Amino acid sequence: MAPDQNPDPDAPRPDRQETPAQRADRNWVELLQELRVLQTGVQVLTGFLLILPFQAEFESLDGYQRTVYLTLLVTSVLATALLTAPVSLHRALFRRRLKTSVVETGDRQARAALAALGLTLTGTVLFVFDVVVGRAAGIIAGGAVFLVIVALWVLVPGWLRRHADPVV
Repeated sequence: MAPDQNPDPDAPRPDRQETPAQRADRNWVELLQELRVLQTGVQVLTGFLLILPFQAEFESLDGYQRTVYLTLLVTSVLATALLTAPVSLHRALFRRRLKTSVVETGDRQARAALAALGLTLTGTVLFVFDVVVGRAAGIIAGGAVFLVIVALWVLVPGWLRRHADPVV
């Protein structure tokens, strides 16, 4: 197989002796581990954002800063909801022999959560720099964070997917 082609993830693999059910179980455990890593950070960030309006200095924010803040709050809560959605899905479909569907849907939810988290991280840096240093610094810092996130979360995995040994 050429390095730029993705192998069929459901095809039998000679390096793993597992049934489709075992593969689904393994993939579910791996997904849960990834969600655990993300969840604490997102919850802390969401908590931080939730307390900001109760600080005295919040009243001094201009309209742009309030809009950025509210957008951040929504994207952070969305990321939290998406990160917990696979567990809710699993609970709703428990013992219905739909593990593969749960894993595939959970994967999509985790990917959407990463997108929401990326926007939240970018916006948080933009917001903090805007408040502390100024609008131009906020836009530059937010843009830089966005580029780093795209490089680390999209470009590097894409490059590895195209150039790595396809049977891992």
